[in-house]
Amino acid sequence: MRKKTWLIIAAVLLMAMGFGAYYIVARAPIFTGYAAKNLASGIFVAGRSEAELLDQDLNFSLVAWANTEVDYKNKRVNADFFGFGKQTAVYREGLGVYLIESDLYPDAEAQSQVLLNVPLGFDTIAWPRGNKNSLSLAEVFDMEKLNRAMNGAFEKGATRSVLIAYDTVGFVEQYAKGFDAETKQLGWSMSKSIASALVGILEREKGFDINAPAPIAEWKNDERSKIPTRSLLNMTSGLKWTEDYGDISEATIMLYQRTNHAQYAIDCPFQESFDSKFYYTSGSSNILTEIVKRQLGNQEAYWQFPYQRLFNRIGMFQTVYESDGSGNFVGSSYTYATTRDWARFGLLYLYNGIWFGDTVLNPSWVNFTHQAAPNSNGDYGAQFWLNQSKLELPDAPADIYFADGFHGQRVYICPSKKLVIVRLGLTKNKDFDYNKFVTEVLASLKNKETIGIKP
Repeated sequence: MRKKTWLIIAAVLLMAMGFGAYYIVARAPIFTGYAAKNLASGIFVAGRSEAELLDQDLNFSLVAWANTEVDYKNKRVNADFFGFGKQTAVYREGLGVYLIESDLYPDAEAQSQVLLNVPLGFDTIAWPRGNKNSLSLAEVFDMEKLNRAMNGAFEKGATRSVLIAYDTVGFVEQYAKGFDAETKQLGWSMSKSIASALVGILEREKGFDINAPAPIAEWKNDERSKIPTRSLLNMTSGLKWTEDYGDISEATIMLYQRTNHAQYAIDCPFQESFDSKFYYTSGSSNILTEIVKRQLGNQEAYWQFPYQRLFNRIGMFQTVYESDGSGNFVGSSYTYATTRDWARFGLLYLYNGIWFGDTVLNPSWVNFTHQAAPNSNGDYGAQFWLNQSKLELPDAPADIYFADGFHGQRVYICPSKKLVIVRLGLTKNKDFDYNKFVTEVLASLKNKETIGIKP
């Protein structure tokens, strides 16, 4: 009887081990793809060291199990898990890094574009049109309280940088060891807010109608033909989608197993009528950037579009909006920018889309951006999160809206206080108190009227 019991236990253990091995191997392309892509972008886009990235950014969960090899000469990173889930990430000048899924895009590695360098004398031009922070914020803030709030942001949650910008007056910033004003940091899903801005520019400059059915030819003969672009912006498209990064899902298949991210999202089937349900989907953001490409009708013009019509106009000269192997910007996930550039993006919205006389976005578009999406409970607008429901910031003003990215990336826009608050880091397990940080910053204001110069 004892021998039979041990045989049963052994059989169960072997089955469990076999299932565990199968489970991990089946998901290997997710964590090896994550490792290859983020290691390559960290080295070749952000200019950080391989050792630091492996120790800090990639040392968690199954991602830490990936074996990586960096080819510095050809700017490639290979990753695998004991021979399984092999992934290759490739860097291209001006377009960032993409994962090779197949040979469907044989010319992808040769893609490139030239980006503008930071203009000469940029550090001598007053903020935010340049980097010169010439005016003291002591008239606006209780600096002792503000410094205490900023220092507190670095105590927990692996904060890497914070920047507080008040109107057009100036800014204060602080960085963790190894990071500075020149470090490009990954915004993750804050990229979605940039995708929204690009559609807004398309509306202003090309008369694009977001309330008309989305111009996706693949949808013209089925129920998806009724989905307006606005519903993609609001995350209420009704397309079948699961946003789960810890398992095999539409989100992880799109990012780590498909070269053409937008096409994968476009091919998702109809599940329910648009606007009937709010559901956060990264696929919608990549469809939006694909719509921009199709409306422009030219690959080179499309690659230049975010730079010529957005970034360069507001001084975001150190921003890289990465594209996939098909040449489509990964509007869901991949933007690298300095902390100051992220702040400038927030200021554009604080200024209602007008940058020192240059109307980048219609004020009506900015207003639409922070109107609650259908059935979102006041949590979401148009590729921006809202504080109307007080879900993240229960003690902060309800008019705050923000770009939100994985691992705690935030750009808070607070119109009633004339503030933009940027916080970037590597937060895991919800160990950063966003409400405490933002409310402490707000409490440091002296509540005087702005002394800035209206843009």
